[in-house]
Amino acid sequence: MEVAEFGQDVSHGFNDELERIRSSFLQMGGLVEEQFGHALKALTDADSELGLQVAKNDVNINQMEVAIDEECRRVLATKAPAAGDLRLIIATIKAITDLERIGDEAEKIGSLAAKLAVVERPRTNYRELRNLARHVKDMIHGALDAFARLDVQLALDIVKADEEVDLEYETIYRQSITFMMEDPRMISRVMDVTWTARALERIGDHSKNICEYVIFLVHGKDIRHSDLRNLQADVRDPVDNQEVMK
Repeated sequence: MEVAEFGQDVSHGFNDELERIRSSFLQMGGLVEEQFGHALKALTDADSELGLQVAKNDVNINQMEVAIDEECRRVLATKAPAAGDLRLIIATIKAITDLERIGDEAEKIGSLAAKLAVVERPRTNYRELRNLARHVKDMIHGALDAFARLDVQLALDIVKADEEVDLEYETIYRQSITFMMEDPRMISRVMDVTWTARALERIGDHSKNICEYVIFLVHGKDIRHSDLRNLQADVRDPVDNQEVMK
């Protein structure tokens, strides 16, 4: 199903409004991806200045969330959208909240990267964190791609990928406790590493949430509390095609 299929039974002007909302969401997503990428670069390159800059730039993401939310609410109030159009608006309102929170977590990572940049780095150069960050980066990109293309299978893949991210975070958390017990002098640095890993794990959660909204948008089904083993069955049968295309 293409995004253009939404709003076929309403005015051309309404279609334009829906497309603007969709485009604004993807623009916000691109900014969030950029901020996250800068936060990771600050972490891996020990760039304190870049980390602080990421923390300052979060205001741009917040402003975009407010603007998109206001536009969605205006459309709800003035156009009374139904069926697929309504789901698009609802999914966008929910998804921009998760994008904004990804931005918040990127801000945290930037601030933590600035602190870690001025202390001695371990021999591994935070290898575990970098591996976790790569997986989370793929989740963000995949979630935005799934929303742009209404790709349910990709959305399901991202939802399932969150399990691996959770396991990686738990491994880093356990290792951090061991390191702090073995050498109390490392507590400050290890705590910053742990908080960074936690921020990455939370970004994975928000990316998963966006994918769940994609599935709601296409199938009209809320899978937020579904067992992963049953997800394929839950979305196997889409809602009536005529209903989706209204």
